[in-house]
Amino acid sequence: MSAPFQSVTFHDLSDSTDLPPALFQRTEADLSFFIERVAPIIDAVRTDGDAALQRFARDFDAVTAPEMSIMAEDSEFATAFERLDPQVIESIRFSVENIRAFHEAQKPEDMWMKEIRPGAFAGDRHVPIDSVACYVPRGKGSFPSVFLMTTIPAVVAGVKRAIVITPPGPDGKVDDATLVAARLVGITEVYKCGGAQGVAAVAFGTETVPKCLKIVGPGSPWVVAAKRQLSNLIDPGIPAGPSESLILADDSVDGALAALDLIIESEHGPDSSAYLVTNSRRVAEEAIAALPGYWAQIGEKRAGFSQAVLCGTHGGVVLTPDFDTAVEFVNQYAPEHLEILAEEPMAVMGKIRNAGEILLGNYTPITLGNFVLGPNAVLPTNGAAKTVGPLSVFDYMKRISVGYVTREGYAPLAEKAHAFALYEGFPGHALAVSALRTEILNKKGQ
Repeated sequence: MSAPFQSVTFHDLSDSTDLPPALFQRTEADLSFFIERVAPIIDAVRTDGDAALQRFARDFDAVTAPEMSIMAEDSEFATAFERLDPQVIESIRFSVENIRAFHEAQKPEDMWMKEIRPGAFAGDRHVPIDSVACYVPRGKGSFPSVFLMTTIPAVVAGVKRAIVITPPGPDGKVDDATLVAARLVGITEVYKCGGAQGVAAVAFGTETVPKCLKIVGPGSPWVVAAKRQLSNLIDPGIPAGPSESLILADDSVDGALAALDLIIESEHGPDSSAYLVTNSRRVAEEAIAALPGYWAQIGEKRAGFSQAVLCGTHGGVVLTPDFDTAVEFVNQYAPEHLEILAEEPMAVMGKIRNAGEILLGNYTPITLGNFVLGPNAVLPTNGAAKTVGPLSVFDYMKRISVGYVTREGYAPLAEKAHAFALYEGFPGHALAVSALRTEILNKKGQ
């Protein structure tokens, strides 16, 4: 029999514009517990390679299969298409089209150059990274949507070797939807290793898993801790930890609608964070009243996760004295997902400085952004949206600065560079743009 519904955490700040610092804390803020415990896992993978991955699959992923291939085999992909519901396959195809279209539009031109001064040109060249590992979590469910969000921009960017790592199920297999998504996207390498051990595998390389230059994708605090520990060996990508969301609502909103969308990210797991932030007591009260009815409809497991968040210390309802304070809460929090439910959401968006994504209006719930809208749903967490944007094509590419100066454009730049070099005490720099250069080139007729 399911446990009785708990009381939603309600922060009544209506009499003060002061925002308690505790409201901005996330579960991943203090990783010391995990940092200490991932160290032996990392060392085991570095030392034992595939054998460690097999051992951790049994210990952490409850794999009971006597033998597990670390790389997904061709037969597993074929079986996945046979077993998966055709409606799910069609939904994946639909999502692939939208996500690909968005990221193709986002992709920069191969190179641009601008004439800075007559005869002096400078610009950027965009080049894909050679290898990237895309992490697809599985601990609290199967997430083919994360597969699409991490791999499609890699393919669009032209990454030479894009692989996927994901935890195996107890049967030693990858979930069917992820394998179907791989075939539809064009990813051929899927490896069965998750958690800290998966991060270590692509940082060091094992007998089966290739060493990669970068890892992208969201994960548990174990994954975040491992990325941090191994950041000297592999680029950890944007910080993407446990899910978090803010629903920003003004007095025009039906509180039941706000509560409906508050459920979305809070059902990911007890380590998520989710708040409804509003200046309307009516909206707050309606939302709190509606939540138990929604929990009753989503099953005991997910309802339990949502209750743990919304009735705990990292979620609930925040009532502010005015809407400007509600907006300031958003900007200080810098949420992964922000949904604006307001009479004029576009006008409110202009006041938002910090958010991983902004979803506008009553018909743009976070669900659409997570699965099918097109923009990337792998977003910065733990306040990183103050300085970092969503996963994008740019995360799979690097910029190389390009410069070109003609004979005619050289002299005025050389004169100024010569003065800089002497002032900063670099005679070698100065010599390279002195009259000596011109003499050498004149001898060659150049």
